[in-house]
Amino acid sequence: MTSTGMRSEAEDSGPSGYAAARLRLLQEGARSGPPRRAALAELTDDWLTGLFDAGAEGLRGVSLVAVGGYGRGELSPRSDLDLLLLHDGSDSGAVAALADRIWYPVWDLGLALDHSVRTPTEARKTAGDDLKVQLGLLDARHLAGDLGLTAGLRTAILADWRNQAPKRLPELQELCAERAERQGELQYLLEPDLKEARGGLRDATALRAVAASWLADAPREGLTDARRRLLDVRDALHLATGRATDRLALQEQDQVAAELGLLDADTLLRQVYEAARVISYASDVTWREVGRVLKSRAVRPRLRAMLGGGAKPVAERSPLAEGVVEQDGEVVLARAARPDRDPVLPLRAAAAAAQSGLPLSLHAVRRMAAGARPLPTPWPAEAREQLVTLLGSGRPTIEVWEALEAEGLITRLLPDWERVRCRPQRNAVHIWTVDRHLIETAVRASELARRVGRPDLLLVAALLHDIGKGWPGDHSVAGEIIAKDVAARIGFDRAEVAVLATLVRHHLLLIETATRRDLEDPATVRSVAEAVGSQGTLELLHALTEADALATGPAAWSTWRGSLVADLVKRVAAVLAGDVPEEPEAVAPTAEQERLAIEAFRTKGPVLALRAQTETPAEEPAGDPEPLGVELLIAVPDQPGVLPAVAGVLAMHRLTVRTAELRALDLPDSVQGSVLLLNWRVAAEYGSLPQAARLRADLVRALDGSLDITARLAERDAAYPRRRGSVAPPPRVTVAPAASRHATVIEVRAHDAPGLLHRIGRALEDAHVRVRSMHVSTLGANAVDAFYVTAPEGAPLPGEEAASMARSLEETLRG
Repeated sequence: MTSTGMRSEAEDSGPSGYAAARLRLLQEGARSGPPRRAALAELTDDWLTGLFDAGAEGLRGVSLVAVGGYGRGELSPRSDLDLLLLHDGSDSGAVAALADRIWYPVWDLGLALDHSVRTPTEARKTAGDDLKVQLGLLDARHLAGDLGLTAGLRTAILADWRNQAPKRLPELQELCAERAERQGELQYLLEPDLKEARGGLRDATALRAVAASWLADAPREGLTDARRRLLDVRDALHLATGRATDRLALQEQDQVAAELGLLDADTLLRQVYEAARVISYASDVTWREVGRVLKSRAVRPRLRAMLGGGAKPVAERSPLAEGVVEQDGEVVLARAARPDRDPVLPLRAAAAAAQSGLPLSLHAVRRMAAGARPLPTPWPAEAREQLVTLLGSGRPTIEVWEALEAEGLITRLLPDWERVRCRPQRNAVHIWTVDRHLIETAVRASELARRVGRPDLLLVAALLHDIGKGWPGDHSVAGEIIAKDVAARIGFDRAEVAVLATLVRHHLLLIETATRRDLEDPATVRSVAEAVGSQGTLELLHALTEADALATGPAAWSTWRGSLVADLVKRVAAVLAGDVPEEPEAVAPTAEQERLAIEAFRTKGPVLALRAQTETPAEEPAGDPEPLGVELLIAVPDQPGVLPAVAGVLAMHRLTVRTAELRALDLPDSVQGSVLLLNWRVAAEYGSLPQAARLRADLVRALDGSLDITARLAERDAAYPRRRGSVAPPPRVTVAPAASRHATVIEVRAHDAPGLLHRIGRALEDAHVRVRSMHVSTLGANAVDAFYVTAPEGAPLPGEEAASMARSLEETLRG
């Protein structure tokens, strides 16, 4: 039967006719989704109009108005009917009788009814006092009676909303936040509330209200489809349960999936999560825009007065990285940025945003998604470093990652991510989807970065450890294969790829062995040692185990579990104790190094050589070389203060140190002298590299004491406002036991920052130790440095003296 036929039957037969037509409509398998909701609303409109007309004969100045979801024409099978009987106040008795003629038939059919009887003045006053009433009235739709009365109320309500937006929108945002706190995030819940949870239908309605204020608007792409999908699921839930419920309980998910023609409950949840993610991201962007608009409105009058009333203030832009700036509290692309020529730009912008604790601008993300060149395979070194920096930035990583994912950039960078994206985990211990769990693990791993010598491998292993959950079979076995491929594509060398594959394959080994096996059995410990293979991998696996458990949920980690794992690690480390590293042997100097050393000794001053390092993408042999940085070779006559002077000059010129080595080079017998040789790989933070002559001139002044580097760096830091950024773990300084027979090895693990190496060098100078050699590496945002130091006479430091110096250096870096 057509909807026209159903309407006629409903009108002719009263409540029973409406009930029969409604039942047939809901049982029509061919009609579902928006067409069925619209047809149900139309059928209900006609029935209620008939009830109104029969009771309002001869009555003027009254109208029947649908509000809320019914006002939007979105009737699910068990939706409430939200109705307002609007009147001009001339005949309240007749209006009350009319209300009874409408409300009672609705109740008799067992339909839920949210009703009110008000004059326009009363409706506006109630809306002013109750935000939820005002939101419902924004969707007011005329059903029957005095059209002018309804139109006048709609116009007044919209005008009130726009006039009061600076006050009401923050109130609405707070309401959304409180609801999210109570109900959780729809995109991660196993039994989500489709309406109330964050990213649900209530948030979609809030975005409509923001748009109606004319103050800001949500990003429209995908939003309508996401809202429609949640409404379709709610329809199927109502039909499957026969109840007016919005909670998608576990026991009903298979039936709801079947109602929607989906493969299974997991497919259903994944669709729900994807829709919720679109709405949540749109909400984040929209509320950020609301905050910016309200802030600018508050500041503008004061600025106008200061500027004399006419000039428009120019938004301040502060550089963050090459091609990336901060503007109005967001990370945007610099005017000269060219995504089509800079394939690393998305990762560089994301890392800068996470490090500074700022959101990525929607416009910037979309511009990069539309025009960015794909990265070559393997990735250039800078891309790998920026990914590690992004992963190691702590809590801000999550928001930035979500912004990239919303525009498809993550799956473009890591195609294997698609299989875990929005994938539910039907395990009571897990509180996140697979993809969010991986990012949460990286966040937790960043807090443990000071415990390991290779934080870059820890962070990437955290990102990949459950990547196999998108494939059939044991996810650890499948994940090992995927991790090898991804790690090689990212640009790790063969040995690093092997370590990452081991970490992914055995990421459950420590926790399962510690909690399920007899640790007193030597065979148990030996089997773990054989699987792990080395002290370095064991150290990484220990940190990954803790990060994985902490990111799973409260039930997955405890002091007891931590102590069992630590005990196992201690026993395995004892088995692997023969792998303690010795000080790396220095290779023979190259001809160029020897030439620079002799020149430095002859001139009694520093000598510098700069050489660009590049690699050409394998798949683009004719393309432009990809920059790796610049090799800076410095030779200086052996003297105190060389390390802090060189590091300080580089920091002054905004050069980021990627790797650095220092060693004393004994010259040939014919020359009889000693020169310090420093081999660095550096990159400019933004802009071009300084000339070697300028670097040398500043280094000469730093060594003779005429350039106060510490003061210059302090002045520069004071000139830039501190951004909130990510909260990095505190630095950690340790003495490596038995690491060298010839020197004491001081290991420093800290957040990389301008001037860090200068501060370390000064502290070592103040401790009156001699740096025999050093090996510095910057892995993403983490500096992992080893200094081989001796007493002035050349012997290793006594144990207590070395420990005291390490404590003092750590206090200095923390201060």
